[in-house]
Amino acid sequence: MINSPKTTDTAPALPYKELFIYYLHGLADTGGLEALAGLIGNWHEGDCSFLFFPCPAEDQVRCLLERQPDLTLLDKYHMSYEQWLGERFGPFETGRLRISPAWEPPARRQDRDIVLDPGVVFGTGTHPTTRRCLEAIEWVVGQEEIGTAIDCGTGSGLLALAAAKLGCRRVLAIDLNPLCAQTAARNVMANGLGGSIAVVQGRAEELVRCRADLLVANIHFDVMQTLVATEGFAQKPWFVLSGLMTSQYRCICDQLAARGAAIVKNWDCDGVWFTICGKNAKDTR
Repeated sequence: MINSPKTTDTAPALPYKELFIYYLHGLADTGGLEALAGLIGNWHEGDCSFLFFPCPAEDQVRCLLERQPDLTLLDKYHMSYEQWLGERFGPFETGRLRISPAWEPPARRQDRDIVLDPGVVFGTGTHPTTRRCLEAIEWVVGQEEIGTAIDCGTGSGLLALAAAKLGCRRVLAIDLNPLCAQTAARNVMANGLGGSIAVVQGRAEELVRCRADLLVANIHFDVMQTLVATEGFAQKPWFVLSGLMTSQYRCICDQLAARGAAIVKNWDCDGVWFTICGKNAKDTR
């Protein structure tokens, strides 16, 4: 389990204005390296690493390469923080929830408010698949009491936070990427939900066996295919699946039908992105 910070004062006063990104072949181990001053995050993708800094860091990266000769610098990039996010992240409302960037001026918070610092991972809630997931979670909790939930591929932790804010007493947030898990853990603590949400770094396919009333997965298609085929998935009364394009949506629908699951409601955005809400035939509660 990720150890969350003990204080909630973790969000920057302002977002990072600039990002200097170093693309490395190999999995960089940045733990405990004092020479990497200013490191924002270390993103692992396959057998590569992306190191994020708020200013040029040639000396820090050179030191890392000397310490880990198996690493190779492939490229480096310089862009604004908003270019990396792909948007200007501002407050927005969806259903009963209001999501605000952590760097916005403090306002009078209400129970429905979620304060979010996405850091350099993805998950501000503005992508159509995430928006539809937020709508789907709220729709499900309006149908019956949902006491427990699992968020697979949690990213910034937004969907897990939403589930907790909408009434789930216990939420398990899972992400294979360590940087995502760390970011989600910070957001959980910043929203005062450390007692309701546990963040775990690991494979959703392996952790899905944990009991829950609702499973939410906004993840890569290949991971979703594996996830849906597990016995753990079949034991979840409710599920929300998203991040699907047209052909992927059809494939998952066929896979669900073959397992006896029922699609109760679905959403599509311009016929491009699809979100599925459904129930499994096997209810083990």
